[in-house]
Amino acid sequence: MDDILHLICPNSSFIWDGERFSDCFEDIVLGFGVNIVTVVMVVVLGFSHKIDRRSDGQMNFPEKIVMDFIPAFGACLSIVDIFFLWKKEHSSHIVGYHKWFYSCSELMVWVNIIFFTKRGGSHHIVFNRVLCFWWIPKAILAVLYLMTKISSFKVSICITESLVVLLNISFGIAINVIRIKRPSYKNSFLEDPLLSNGVDLEEGGYQDLENDGNFWDLMTFNFITPVMNHGVVKQLDSDDLLPLPTDMDPSSCHDVISSCWQAQLSNNGSNPSLFRALCSAYGWPYLRLGLLKVINDSIGFAGPLLLNKLIQFLQQGSVNWDGYLLALSLGLTSIIKSFLDTQYTFHLSKLKLKLRSSIMTLIYEKCLRVNLAERSKFTNGEIQTFMSVDADRTVNLCNSFHDMWSLPLQIGVALYLLYTQVKFAFVSGLAITILLIPVNKWIAQLIASATEQMMKEKDERIRKTGELLTYIRTLKMYGWELLFSSWLMDTRSLEVKHLATRKYLDAWCVFFWATTPTLFSLFTFGLYALMGHQLDAAMVFTCLALFNTLISPLNSFPWVINGLIDAIISSRRLSRFLTCPEDKVKVGNKSSCPPSFLSEQPDSVQGLGVFIQDACCTWSSSEEQALNMVLNRVTLSVSQGSFVAVIGEVGSGKSSLLYSILGEMQLVHGSIYSNESIAYVPQVPWILSGTVRDNILFGKSYDPERYTDTLKACALDVDVSLMIGGDMAYIGEKGVNLSGGQRARLALARALYHDSAVVMLDDVLSAVDVQVAQSILYNAILGPLMQRKTRLLCTHNIQAISSADKIVVMDKGHIKWIGNSDDFPVNSCTQFSPSNEIDSALQNHGQSCSPNLSSKSKEQSLLGTSIVRALEGAEEIVEVELRKEGKVEIGVYKNYAVFTGWFMTVIICLSAILMQASRNGNDLWLSYWVDTTTESSQTRYSVSFYLAILCLFCIINSFFTLVRAFSFAFGGLQAATKVHNKLLNKLMNAPVQFFDQTPGGRILNRLSSDLYTIDDSLPFILNILLANFVGLLGITIILCYVQVFFLLLLLPFWYIYSRLQFFYRSTSRELRRLDSVSRSPIYSSFTETLDGSSTIRAFKSEDFFFTKFTEHITLYQKTSYTEIVASLWLSLRLQQLGAFIISFIAVMAVVGSRGSLPINFGRIGPLICSSNCVLIGEFFVKLH
Repeated sequence: MDDILHLICPNSSFIWDGERFSDCFEDIVLGFGVNIVTVVMVVVLGFSHKIDRRSDGQMNFPEKIVMDFIPAFGACLSIVDIFFLWKKEHSSHIVGYHKWFYSCSELMVWVNIIFFTKRGGSHHIVFNRVLCFWWIPKAILAVLYLMTKISSFKVSICITESLVVLLNISFGIAINVIRIKRPSYKNSFLEDPLLSNGVDLEEGGYQDLENDGNFWDLMTFNFITPVMNHGVVKQLDSDDLLPLPTDMDPSSCHDVISSCWQAQLSNNGSNPSLFRALCSAYGWPYLRLGLLKVINDSIGFAGPLLLNKLIQFLQQGSVNWDGYLLALSLGLTSIIKSFLDTQYTFHLSKLKLKLRSSIMTLIYEKCLRVNLAERSKFTNGEIQTFMSVDADRTVNLCNSFHDMWSLPLQIGVALYLLYTQVKFAFVSGLAITILLIPVNKWIAQLIASATEQMMKEKDERIRKTGELLTYIRTLKMYGWELLFSSWLMDTRSLEVKHLATRKYLDAWCVFFWATTPTLFSLFTFGLYALMGHQLDAAMVFTCLALFNTLISPLNSFPWVINGLIDAIISSRRLSRFLTCPEDKVKVGNKSSCPPSFLSEQPDSVQGLGVFIQDACCTWSSSEEQALNMVLNRVTLSVSQGSFVAVIGEVGSGKSSLLYSILGEMQLVHGSIYSNESIAYVPQVPWILSGTVRDNILFGKSYDPERYTDTLKACALDVDVSLMIGGDMAYIGEKGVNLSGGQRARLALARALYHDSAVVMLDDVLSAVDVQVAQSILYNAILGPLMQRKTRLLCTHNIQAISSADKIVVMDKGHIKWIGNSDDFPVNSCTQFSPSNEIDSALQNHGQSCSPNLSSKSKEQSLLGTSIVRALEGAEEIVEVELRKEGKVEIGVYKNYAVFTGWFMTVIICLSAILMQASRNGNDLWLSYWVDTTTESSQTRYSVSFYLAILCLFCIINSFFTLVRAFSFAFGGLQAATKVHNKLLNKLMNAPVQFFDQTPGGRILNRLSSDLYTIDDSLPFILNILLANFVGLLGITIILCYVQVFFLLLLLPFWYIYSRLQFFYRSTSRELRRLDSVSRSPIYSSFTETLDGSSTIRAFKSEDFFFTKFTEHITLYQKTSYTEIVASLWLSLRLQQLGAFIISFIAVMAVVGSRGSLPINFGRIGPLICSSNCVLIGEFFVKLH
């Protein structure tokens, strides 16, 4: 091994040569290593298919000459350099292999660039975004390489090496300048054409930006600037948002996860896992991000190490230029880390959006496919929680998984570096770490248990809330508001009980998080001093910097465990729902549930529209409850084109008979066949939120002639003509602005328009008066549009029964009698029908059976109360969800303080301020300890005195931290309880008109997702906000006190900071509000689909509704994506502002070390350790 190193480095050591890196190390690492990486990147990217054919056409002639000349000249210089090396070898000069490695690798770089440039027929390779990025650090490393040669005073350096370095710099500048100038992508999506084919925006906008755009804009997130400019001057809307990348489109995400989930069902039939499906779909891109995280975490340790070198340099009083290099390196590493950190967060956030879209679409698709019998295992509230809460918790697995290995790795590296500083004194800190691991694990288990119980109670509360909203009219008519409020609040009390358990456990986590740094410093420095060692500035503040590095891993670990446990619980809940059996053949085909449901028409039932043989059906899928059959030994055959009337007492099984044909029930025995084309009108008509036309078309294309005939046949033409907007009048959720008769006729019109082979109508005539019933019976059900259809009508209408080809009498789940109307006496219907209906029908029977009503009677019927109802509700009854403009009003904060309680608010604020003051005092006391134990100091105290004061600061800090943590938990619970009670009180006292104008999904969103924010997220965010605010204030005071020259920087820094936060907050507020508004349609659509899933399956409209749902998801994803980019835009700029402050403080310290300025070396450490104030300010701006 030594012989090999001697061949490579004959004239120097391999790494270190006196006070600097050796020539060998510089040539191998800064030269050869960088060049080899460049060659690999050029080769890989050169053989890829990402070729920009427009590059030549977008460069002028001088630019082409530059791009051709620089690589050629660089290759020539490299050849000349190799020639001189060869000449030295033959002149008895010893030239190490490291020189040959460097020169040959430099030649390989230029040759590969020339080759791939000419191979592509354009300059696409040099403009690749990855290579453009790489040329920037390559040029910086080339400068460092040249500086090390100059600093070693080796004037004999070959002139060709200097020229090659300058070529690297000029080439990196040239390609980035030309790339910025060339319009290879649309600078703004606002410049897109007004008419688009639907994909130009994505492909021409974001695709060019992602694969071939300006790399500088990608790295700095400048492509969000047009959106932020608009956010400052106007209220943003959906058209101002960034377009989604193609691979983030909900349909694309659904295709990916759906194929992976189907593979799980096939390969792991009894135990499929959503987690494994997500890993299969997105595991490899997610794992690739782990490499970026390793690099980012590694650079995080460069700061403490450089700080140690800088303080040692200052203490030595050296006058060379190494101090400035160290000072600037501190800032440079912070800048590099800011780029890596924001890029990691950006790509991780994109992946999380894909996962969220995938899970949401998978849940929605499952709701469309699973029948009512299987879905009865879950309440609607539980299914809504799957969408609103469990989906997000499963997505949070992305954060937790990488942190599970990254945080222990960071802890291990930090502890090792601590060992290098304080030797075995770090064992005390290690003991704290080991002690916290089982404590955090135990707390995490308790939190997981409390969370699971809380989610159960939350599911129950949402279920009850949904029922309350469904029957709100009945509730208000009977004056049961207080009764049902207490009914709902009992469930809420149980939920808050488990929430309180979680919050108080979280408070202990906050306590450990905040007190760990001070305890670390107390035990480590105390043990180090008691071992007889003297504290010095370099060691103390390097350790403090390492402590700060340890804060996040140590205290984030329990949160990571909590998030991981929550994600696992939620993924299991989702897997349980997604594994519900569903129809093997798509709903709407000839069979609904093979093998009992016939998939093909048997020879024995030729000419039949519906055939049921010895069928036993139940609503339960469990074997025990399946013994209680709803339909028992039912046999029925219906000829194609016939009209069958199904009659029977209430609860006799009429509706269940229709559901069994649709495949919504569990078929225990027998077989059922129906034609593949079915239209269905349920007993309670399901009305879609939308226009009249939307409800009738139901996803089918518009046929004007059939549409007009349908309106006339269903007696809707007069109603529609009187509505404001005609058939484009908007109908509210569940048809709230229509009468019961209008809803029934609208649902009938939908079935009539769809021209299905089998039409099943469940008591459609009972919702209208006798004359209208007679009209739609003869014009619609028996009219020309349904004349050749197979019709099954559950009814008590005597005229319909008399007109039926076949009559089926149901009794307790059995078919009691089957025959035709001639054999069935009309008077026997009295046992099934209300007396007033029978009396009216008998009066008209025989004398008004004509299918043509007189125009006068028809007009009188239609212009009754239902028309008045239509006129009142035909306008846009559903109010558009409004959002506030401008900054958040101070009254919002005041109201939350009132809910928390003014006394608790004061306690929380005071404890946070005193906690931060004691922590800053702890750092300043350490600085004082270091200053007074130096050889030049005349003031000295015993070690016990220093430790006693340090221990006092730790006790004070721990006490106020504990008060802050538990007061915040108690105050948050108080606010959560009062907000829910006030919201419920407002809801129960709201007029019925409010429920007519507000979709139920929007109300449920307030009582589920938004209330969860009040319960859990808001207290957590406010806790961090307050801690960061007092931290920013404390650090600023220390910086101004210790380094007076920071006052010169304070004013311009504060101006830049305020401008950035103003620019960001103006847009961020609008995006947050858009996010909340765009979320409501998702839950409204989802709730609506749950109510009408059987109707959707009957009409085979799953694809239509799935497409509508993905449109809602797309808007939500676009809002979230834009919000993420805006957040990273701010984060990058503030982190770089912090890097500038670090460099300023360090440079001023170096200047002071030369005697130009008064400097206290013991206080330089806390200055740089505390200069993360910009990062704290970043959190403050975002959380505010």
